[in-house]
Amino acid sequence: MLATRTLLSKQTLAVLSRQPACFVHHGDYGNWGNTNVAVVFSGCGWWDGTDVHEGVYTMYHLSRNGARFQMFAPNQQQMHVMDHMRKQPSSGENRNMMMEAARFSHGQGMMQMQDLSKLDVNSFDAVIFPGGHGITKNLSSFVKDGKDCKLHNDVERVLKDFHRSRKPIGLASMAPLLACRVLPSIEVTMGYERDDNTRWGSWPHTSMVQAVKGMGARHNVPYVDEKNKVVSTPTFMWETEYHYHYIFDGIGNMVKHVMRMSTK
Repeated sequence: MLATRTLLSKQTLAVLSRQPACFVHHGDYGNWGNTNVAVVFSGCGWWDGTDVHEGVYTMYHLSRNGARFQMFAPNQQQMHVMDHMRKQPSSGENRNMMMEAARFSHGQGMMQMQDLSKLDVNSFDAVIFPGGHGITKNLSSFVKDGKDCKLHNDVERVLKDFHRSRKPIGLASMAPLLACRVLPSIEVTMGYERDDNTRWGSWPHTSMVQAVKGMGARHNVPYVDEKNKVVSTPTFMWETEYHYHYIFDGIGNMVKHVMRMSTK
């Protein structure tokens, strides 16, 4: 009860100070033993793969909370390659998602990028999908088909396997749309439903909130779906120039809840 009151008071304070309540830091780090988590990437780079900040923050918080993790990505070509300076597709380039995502790798063994087709739910306690536009372009056809999109075959398999096995699923930024497409009646957050442009930043991707609601999901801010063991955080659905520490804390909150659920 005391912990709940503390969390509520922090959220109330955040609202009063016009800070995004979904990023409020939820307390100290924990240690849940040898929790083994699969992290699924879609390439490397906000505009055509996995956002670098979200991928790195996820790995940091997993390590800080005592988890082991393995990285995965589809061994297939990505939709296109973006020039991140001009925010336009680069002509004549084609890249492999797993090879691009291997930029997150460091060292040998468990720190190497693996083919998503090899991800076996029986070998892991939880799975996390960091965000980035690779969610909408490479792991699904959302950028073309909206709420009627199709998912990459292994992405759909992984989400259904973890859900069926009652193992937690962590989702950042745009990633909730993947789970909403194939898992019935889950609850997620993708940030605010209205683009309130304030000194704290703006929410330019609110159309995605309507899309996941159209898929049958329920939307709330912030949200931990205890029943379905789905945890989400909006991260860069929010555009900010100065407050990256809230993105960092939001991913930290998601990771802690995923690990907590993995012990139940």
